[in-house]
Amino acid sequence: MYSKIIGAGFYVPDNMVKNEFFESFLDTNDEWISSRTGIKSRFFSKGENTSDLGTKAAEMALDESGLKADELDMIVFATMTPDMYMPSTACIVKKNIGAEKAFAFDIGAACSGFMYALTVASQFIENGSVRNALVIGGEVMSKALDFSDRSTAVLFGDGAGAVVLAASQEPGIIKSYLGAKDDSKLSLVLEALPVENPFVEKAEGSTNKLAMEGREVFKFSTQVVGQAIDEVLKDTGYGYEDVKMIIPHQANYRLIDYAIGKNKNLQDKFYLNVDRYGNTSAGSVAIALSEVRQKGLLKPGDLIILLGFGGGFTWGSLLIKI
Repeated sequence: MYSKIIGAGFYVPDNMVKNEFFESFLDTNDEWISSRTGIKSRFFSKGENTSDLGTKAAEMALDESGLKADELDMIVFATMTPDMYMPSTACIVKKNIGAEKAFAFDIGAACSGFMYALTVASQFIENGSVRNALVIGGEVMSKALDFSDRSTAVLFGDGAGAVVLAASQEPGIIKSYLGAKDDSKLSLVLEALPVENPFVEKAEGSTNKLAMEGREVFKFSTQVVGQAIDEVLKDTGYGYEDVKMIIPHQANYRLIDYAIGKNKNLQDKFYLNVDRYGNTSAGSVAIALSEVRQKGLLKPGDLIILLGFGGGFTWGSLLIKI
C-alpha cells in the first residue's frame, strides 16, 4: 500500500508587503534585501491566526481531492507558531472543517515540519491504520518577528499549504529521509514560556521572538541540501536524471543558489517562489507544491523531491511520484 497526494491547496493573507515597507523604520532598502535574499515581497496577517490560514488551505486541498472532510481519518499540522499550546492547531482545523472522525495533532520541526508531517501521515496509511489524511504546514511568522531586527524581519512571511493523502495501489510517496543534529550554538531560536512557579526564585524572561545567527544557519543549510537529495534517492533505482522537479524550503535565494551551484545536474530542477512569499517556514514547501500543481507544471508519473531544512537543526526530503 502506498500513500498518494490527491489534492493540494494554499492560502496567504490578503496583505502583500513589499520590501519598501521596511525602509521607514529599518536601515535597509529593496536593493539590499533583494540582492541578499531574492525576496521582493511577503504576506503578513492582519489578524488571521495560524489555524485560519491552515483551514483555508485545507478547504482548497479537499476541494481538489474530491473528498469530504468527514472522510478524513487524521490531520497533522506542522507549525512553530500555533494559535495556542492547547488545543493543537490541528484540532482547531478539525473543528473548522467538520472532520468529525479524524484524530489530530501538531508536529514541531520548524522549517522541516511539513516533511516530518508528510512522513508520519504516509506511514499511517502504508501500515493500513488510516486511508485518508490531511497534512498542513503553516505559520503566522509575523507574530514571532522582532521588527527592529533587520536580519530576521525582512526574511519571513505568513502562509499555509495543505495536501490530502489517500491510500493507493499506485506509487506515491516512495521514500522519505529525515535527520536532525544539535544546534549547539542556538543559532535559530524561538523561545516559549519561561519556567515560572513558586519554586523558582527568579524566572528567566522570554522574548517570544525569533532570533537567528545567519552565518551558522547558512553554513548548515548549504551542507545539508545535497545530502538530503542524495539520501532520498539512495537505493531507489532513481537518479538525478529521473527527477522532474525539486521543491525546496524557500529560505533564501542566495542559499539555494549556492547549494545548487555545487551540482550542475540539479541547476534547472529547483522551483523557487521565495521572491513572492518570503520564508514561510513550515508553510513554504506546502505552498510551493500547491502552486506548482495549480500551474500545471507536473503531470502524472513525474518524479519530484520535496526538501526541507531548518531549526533544530532538522532536515527532511521525500521522493514522490505524482
